[in-house]
Amino acid sequence: MNTQDQLNYTRIAEAIEYIRTHFKEQPNLDEVAEKVHLSPFHFQRLFSEWAGTSPKKFLQYISVEHAKKLLKEEQATLFDTAYETGLSGTSRLHDLFINIEGMTPAEYKNGAKNLDINYSFAESPFGNLIVASTVKGVCFMGFYEDEPTAFAALEAHFPHAEFSRKLDMIQQNALFIFQNDWSKLHEIKLHLKGTDFQLKVWETLLKIPMGQLATYGTIAQKIGNPNASRAVGTAIGSNPVAFLIPCHRVIQSTGTFGGYMWGPTRKTAMIGWEGAKTQTN
Repeated sequence: MNTQDQLNYTRIAEAIEYIRTHFKEQPNLDEVAEKVHLSPFHFQRLFSEWAGTSPKKFLQYISVEHAKKLLKEEQATLFDTAYETGLSGTSRLHDLFINIEGMTPAEYKNGAKNLDINYSFAESPFGNLIVASTVKGVCFMGFYEDEPTAFAALEAHFPHAEFSRKLDMIQQNALFIFQNDWSKLHEIKLHLKGTDFQLKVWETLLKIPMGQLATYGTIAQKIGNPNASRAVGTAIGSNPVAFLIPCHRVIQSTGTFGGYMWGPTRKTAMIGWEGAKTQTN
């Protein structure tokens, strides 16, 4: 990002954090704009450009009452329907990830030894990220402030792989998701390093429709182990592919959003962004 883009992103992130922590007060446009040192007019325009919706509507999507409403509807019919058949329009987003492949036991045990991994850095509505891929699919995606830290995390996940800084077609198809260009989604493949249990949880996450939420307990039920909520939470926390595998759509049974590997502000932004996109498409 250039200096101005970084400043804009920081301001919007601060605004989202303020809204997230003060949603019960229902802050108005003037109040939030003042917190990020912008005029209401400029803030409204900047926020709408970044999030694709107005601050007021965004606030509606990230409120706890909205989360509870989604959960109530989901548990009644929407999640089960989406899980089995998918929904129309953008809510079918992650149903289009038709290929998820686990690494072989040898690959998993040996830390991806003999695997060739391409990686590149990109920008997204939620900050800078690294994305990496093998010939079989995307194997890693994460949000980091700087490239050295991002690459160190990739190396730690695949300690014996061979790395090349290269943007390939697999990565490009995945990154189109942030541009609202979903024409290549059917070509996205995931190549994941995980246990059988982790892979099962991650596959289930892909079935949560865009704009909808699930609880840890719901995920546990879907994998046929209703008492495994804690283990499900651990598997979700180990998700190596941020956003594409939507662990940000899993919240606590109380309706609160809970923690997130990449920070609660980013999780809140993702939920609101997807909710707004679903409503406007």
